[in-house]
Amino acid sequence: MIDNPDVLQLARAQFGLNIGFHILFPSLSIALAWFLVYFRIRYARSGDTTWLATYKLWVKIFALTFAMGVVTGITMSFQFGTNWPGFMNRVGNIAGPLLAFEVLTAFFLEATFLGVMLFGMNRVPAWVHIGATLLVAIGTLFSAFWILALNSWMHTPAGQVLADGVLVADDWLQIIFNPSFPYRMAHMLLASALTTSFVVAGLSAWRLLHDGADASALRTLRAGVMVAAVIAPVQIFVGDQHGLNTLEHQSAKVAAIEALWNTERGAPLVLFAVPNEETRHNDYAIEIPRLASLILKHDPDGEVKGISAFAPDAPPVAPVFFGFRLMLALGMTMLALAWTSAWVQRSGAAAPRWLLWSLAGFTFSGWVATLAGWLVTEVGRQPWLVTGILRTSEAVGQVSEAQLGASLTGYVLVYALMLGAYMVVITHLAGKGASPAKAVAA
Repeated sequence: MIDNPDVLQLARAQFGLNIGFHILFPSLSIALAWFLVYFRIRYARSGDTTWLATYKLWVKIFALTFAMGVVTGITMSFQFGTNWPGFMNRVGNIAGPLLAFEVLTAFFLEATFLGVMLFGMNRVPAWVHIGATLLVAIGTLFSAFWILALNSWMHTPAGQVLADGVLVADDWLQIIFNPSFPYRMAHMLLASALTTSFVVAGLSAWRLLHDGADASALRTLRAGVMVAAVIAPVQIFVGDQHGLNTLEHQSAKVAAIEALWNTERGAPLVLFAVPNEETRHNDYAIEIPRLASLILKHDPDGEVKGISAFAPDAPPVAPVFFGFRLMLALGMTMLALAWTSAWVQRSGAAAPRWLLWSLAGFTFSGWVATLAGWLVTEVGRQPWLVTGILRTSEAVGQVSEAQLGASLTGYVLVYALMLGAYMVVITHLAGKGASPAKAVAA
């Protein structure tokens, strides 16, 4: 266990930055691959060169996104050895195989067929190219499956036994399909679909602000809006079910989400407050009496455990409290914007400029919501790295504050540059639009 709390916080900040930056790209590429499957099939069935141009535009964005995800994922994996050796020393017999399965079943599949998808359209039969695009999309699902299996196991471990001070697998099915896995998997895949639909709709709206008659942008705008309109309410429902699962298995996290300091019957729903860790009180609180108990226990007089019931193993309240409300506020706003957009476009009429500006402004809103959700998920697990088994402080390595501070500063600068360049490139591509004539010539 590390004695220096500054080293622990710097190591956590560095890994948080890495995983937060990395998750931006899988959250987009997972669902974007399935949009590409749709665009490619529409071109194959119709022969319409507008769909061909659409596919060729968005496959460039996918390729860049996929590459960014691979690069940042490799960088992140190094930190298991440099900053968190205690993690692999203690649970490597479980984490190692799950990460290896991700490489064997997902990365190899994607890497094998990505080349055919990107460069083989004019070199292989159409059905082979469609199949390659489909297999890349399936590969993204496999990748999400194994990574979320490991992450979920860290939150709700099951199927392991302790042998000679380290954890080993006793039942792989229990490890993979641990109590929170189905909820996390569904929640993340829907988050990717919602994130991608807003990126597709937002960048299409950006193009239409420059050229309102762009046929490709009109189609992708409609596709993004319609997917978002369907996915958003489903995500809200799945999120609620995920919350109830979290209440059952990680009640301390729910107490932090609700900023509930003491166990109460008829607990109020805190709409807004400034949680005060020192006084263990909510300053400037706006509450609805008994509503938290009604939502969580389906009983207005139900008992909900507070932070004090989990001390000293309770997570910090403020980041979890605010992160959850940011995620929820964005989700509800995205739902309203998606339904409004779908309603406006129901007759096939051109979208008004106010709507195009709104969609363009919300292009990357899914990223913000995803990061807020991951903040809630990971900070809400503290002080545990593997719940009830391994504390975060027990896994951190003996790295100096100076080394961590220097490397963290380097990561911030490099990632800021990479993210800025990425966003400039994809908005530039979207702004230029898709040219059917050039797509056929290529």
